[in-house]
Amino acid sequence: MQIKYLLISLIGLMMASCQSGPSTEDQLETLRNQITAHLSEVQGDFAVAFRSLGSDTLSLMINEKESFHAASTMKTPVMIELYKQVALGNISLDDSITVVNEFKSIVDGSPFSMDLSVDSQEGLYGKIGQKSTYKALNFQMITMSSNLATNILIDKLDAKKVTQTMRDLGAKDIEVLRGVEDLKAYEQGLSNTTTAYDLMVIMEAIAAGKAVSKEASAAMFEVLKAQHFNEIIPGLLPENVTVAHKTGSITGVRHDSGIVELPSGERYVLVLLSKNLKAPEKGIQVMAQISKLIYKFVENKEG
Repeated sequence: MQIKYLLISLIGLMMASCQSGPSTEDQLETLRNQITAHLSEVQGDFAVAFRSLGSDTLSLMINEKESFHAASTMKTPVMIELYKQVALGNISLDDSITVVNEFKSIVDGSPFSMDLSVDSQEGLYGKIGQKSTYKALNFQMITMSSNLATNILIDKLDAKKVTQTMRDLGAKDIEVLRGVEDLKAYEQGLSNTTTAYDLMVIMEAIAAGKAVSKEASAAMFEVLKAQHFNEIIPGLLPENVTVAHKTGSITGVRHDSGIVELPSGERYVLVLLSKNLKAPEKGIQVMAQISKLIYKFVENKEG
């Protein structure tokens, strides 16, 4: 009789095991294979960093420590430094600041100006010589990726302090050396660089309320939510999904990095970096597909 009950128990356990489906590890491996298959469709180099907030086991990394030109993703560290200096009492978000278009090269201090034709925020150029505020310049830097606003802010905040703040947050490799369009620096290989892992770390800090403070992190999240360029991470996601993110692009480079929040409140951080793209539009499409795959994975795990 005992043997009979033992057999029944074993069969029940086996059935329950079968019904439970594949393990999280198996599901992540399937997701990885799907992502790498998509990436193989495009000529270029990619990095992926995904982690569910509050669950270190739900993560996926591909080339996460490889160095990439940061492009405009470096503007998120600049924003964090801005809020840090506000918290220290050095400045106020509402302080007036003159809009200028002359900056000094980090190579030799020689002056250079921004080229309107390659900036994404034309309106600010009409305000040169007039007053703006740190808050307004930050909003234009993040949401419209204004290079002019970025250089004005970096000139006031100090790029070295931006990088040190990233180190304090645990981002060990990201380097913010300079503003935008410093051609002398570019020609000497002095460019802002990042890894997918480091961008994930700083986005996690914002999501967790640990970038400067809970209040500052919440304010930065709201600015990132107002992003104007939405082709990659949010590109194929449902409209009721919130994405607070910062993009970046230069020749052969398309990036996106952000915090994704489902209607249920479930959140994760996703960073998608690319370089050496021969067909940038195809790269954007593939990264949008990867974002959708990860969203579906999280949604299914949640269910």
